[in-house]
Order: sequence, then C-alpha cells, then structure tokens
Amino acid sequence: MTDTRGTLPSEPAHPTGSDLHLDLPATGGRRAALMTALREAIRSGRLAPGTRLPPYRVLAADLGLARNTAAEAYAELVAEGWLTARQGSGTAVAERAEPVPPTRARRPSPRPGPRHDLRQGRPDAASFPRAAWLAAARRALTAAPNEAFGPGDPQGRRELRTVLADYLARARGVRTDPDRIVVCSGFAHALRLLFDGARPVLPPAENGPLAVEAYGLGFHRGLLAAAGVTAVPLPIDERGALVQELAQSADVRTALLTPAHQFPTGGPLHPGRRAAVVDWARGRGGLVLEDDYDGEFRYDRQPVGALQGLDPERVVYLGSASKSLTPALRLGWMVLPDHLVDRVLAAKGEREGWASALDQLTLAEFIDSGGYDRHLRRMRRHYRDRRDHLVAALAERAPHVEVSGIAAGLHAVLRLEAGTERSVLKAAAYRGLAVDGLADYRHPEIAPEAMPAVDGLVVGYATPPDHAYAAAVAALCDILPSPV
Repeated sequence: MTDTRGTLPSEPAHPTGSDLHLDLPATGGRRAALMTALREAIRSGRLAPGTRLPPYRVLAADLGLARNTAAEAYAELVAEGWLTARQGSGTAVAERAEPVPPTRARRPSPRPGPRHDLRQGRPDAASFPRAAWLAAARRALTAAPNEAFGPGDPQGRRELRTVLADYLARARGVRTDPDRIVVCSGFAHALRLLFDGARPVLPPAENGPLAVEAYGLGFHRGLLAAAGVTAVPLPIDERGALVQELAQSADVRTALLTPAHQFPTGGPLHPGRRAAVVDWARGRGGLVLEDDYDGEFRYDRQPVGALQGLDPERVVYLGSASKSLTPALRLGWMVLPDHLVDRVLAAKGEREGWASALDQLTLAEFIDSGGYDRHLRRMRRHYRDRRDHLVAALAERAPHVEVSGIAAGLHAVLRLEAGTERSVLKAAAYRGLAVDGLADYRHPEIAPEAMPAVDGLVVGYATPPDHAYAAAVAALCDILPSPV
C-alpha cells in the first residue's frame, strides 16, 4: 500500500509479534479509534519507547479490523512521530514518544519496622532451606504426571497425603491414612472450612458453642465470631486446660485445644486430662480440635505424641508448615474422622482454590527424601540455642523474671510482677522493641475468679536474624522492671 504520509515496511510471509491489548473507543471511525487507543497507550507509558508493535495484519486480525484500516493508522502515527517504521525491523514506538507521568496520589511510605523484633509466631526467615527446597521442586516437577498441571483435587495431591500419613504416624503418633487427610492453606483456612462459609462442616446453629482455651490468638477468636460461633473460655493452669469443666456446659460439644504446647502460656496438657477430654468427646458425641502448631519443636525431651492417636474418630488433627518451614508456603492439613471427610470436601468445593498443587508436590518430595526431617533437626538445635541464650541472659540480668512453660516451640512467656505489664510494653515501644503482652491473648470473657490474670511478655525468640538476636535480648533485659 502506498501513502504520501509514509511507507510501511513489507511484512514477512509469516509475521510474528507480541500480543497487544487495546481498548478501542466505541464512537467514531475505526481508524481514528485505533489511533486514539495507540496514542493513549503510549502517553500512559504502557507502551514504552522502543516497544515493537505487532504487524498491522496481525493487529487487524486480533481487533477485527480491515487490514487497510490498521495499515493507515500505523502510517499516520509514523507521520505524527508516535511510531517509527524501518524496512526489516517492523513498527515500534518512537524513542522520543515519552510517556506523560501519571497524576495520581503517591502511596504513603511504609512505616519503618521496629529496631528489635521479638514478636511470636514467626520462624527464622533466613533459615528456610532454599537450596534443598529448590532441589526438591526440580525433582517433583520432573516426576509430576501431566494431570498435576490441571484443575486441583480439593482433597489435595495424593503424593502429599501419602507421605503425610507416614510422617505424621512416625513423628507425631497420628493414626490415619491418605484418604482421611485433606490439604488446606493453613490453620485459619481449616477453621473457616469447619465453621464458616456457605456449607460449614460444623454449623454453629447445630453444634452450639465452642470451648476454647482461656489464652489464645485473638485472630482466631475474631474469625470464629465472624462465623457466628460463640467461643466459651476454658480456664488453664500449669497442667493445661481444665477439661473437667467441659462437663458443666451441656450445650458444648466441641473443644479447640493446643495439647502439646498450650498457646501461649507454654504448658502441655497433662496425661490424665488428655484421656479425660477424649472420654468427654465420646460421651458427648462431640469433637476435639487439636491445634498441633509447633508439635515437632520440643527441646527437653522427645515431643509428646498427638492427642488424635487416642481416638481418631473424636479428634480432628490440624497441622501446617507455617512454623516448621514458613507461613509463606500456605500449606496445612486436616486429619479427619471418617464421617467428616466428605463434608469438608463439600465445603471446599469441586476444585482446589487455595493450595498450589506444585507446592504440594514439592513438599511431598521434600518429606519423602528426608529433607524435612533434616531441616527439623537443624531448627531444633537452632531454636534450642536461641531459647538457652534468652534464659541465660535473664538469669544474669533479671533473675527475678520467671520463664514459664516447657522448653519448646518458638516463643517463651516471661512472668512479670503484677501491675507491671503495661509499663514494660511502653518502655519496649520507646526503645523500638516489638514484643507482645500476655494480656492481649486472654479471652475477654474469662472471669477473674475463674482464672486470675497474670502479667507477662510473650517473647518470640525465633524472629530476629542471627546477627540481631543478641542485641534484641539485651534490649529486652534493659526494659524489664527491677524486683519489688
């Protein structure tokens, strides 16, 4: 085609080019609409200088235009200086066609983080086994069947459920098989499946209130409240939850517990109470939800096995990789009684919409190859050393402060003198030290006569990187009050 405003280069017999998304105005002629859309894309910076455009024949076919319409639009924009066209090089955005900076409000700069971070619940991010995980991912993807790249199974990849059944039986004493495991994206997702959504597994109207420990995460209480669940607080002491009080609430049929390591106070559930709560669930026809959030991390002895092993039909076991690997992975698992499996799958829907199948395959390979066990052994030593450092520093600089609970997990609770918690937290904030107060974890409806309040700090010793840990502990010791 010849045009006095410029000549477009000839196109190859089989032209190639990038896809180009354009929104053509509905009004006006097609050539003018195409030119307007291209000018706007260049002005906004979406088409940067030097960007090659698709051949006019390809663009015309994509947009449903006549070839001549696209060719004429290109030629006119070349003449205007928006585009350049050279024989053998195709058409591109002109180098002098600078985009106009968008006039939009700038986002406020993020607030600087704390100088020292001792918040709980965060594993050491620097210790994620990147090389071993990458190697497992390569092996898993190489061996993956083609169907693994299609729509996901809501129950989770069979490969992961199989190795989880073996691992949980060996390491946590869980009695299960792959068909009773449902993969989810973490503990919060498991709670939502059980209590929330269009088809909750345990509808509040049918199952009544849920007994929860008097100390726990406010986030979980909020999630339950949003689902319409009444959370009844269960007092705790140095032996764990007072499960004998469950019998006094006739309408309670489900209890949520952290038997291996009460969160956050740190004690395990006493053996007699473990048996008693399972007996209560059998007699009531109810369930115990076992949150085994850090069951692999005990440093003074072998970890206590899961409560689920006492009665797989009355205990729902909930675990995840959030503490053992990273919360960024978003992988968890539910070990269910037989009668709940289909109901949980119905709540999830026909396709997996939460947990990546590729991450599931990688975790399955990581566990099966022994990489997960090696990582856990390394992290036990690492976190035990972190806890020992904390305890030693307190013994030297604040011997009047008690570290309560067992040597386990990723956090410790420091008991403070009554009435000092709030002032200690203010001093911590002034020093740039992020740490949680124990009062934040107390259920707001637990009566003082049922369980007196205790002042304390919840210290996450896994959070700081190695180079910053000693300074963080020193800053903590600096803000602790002197003995009365």
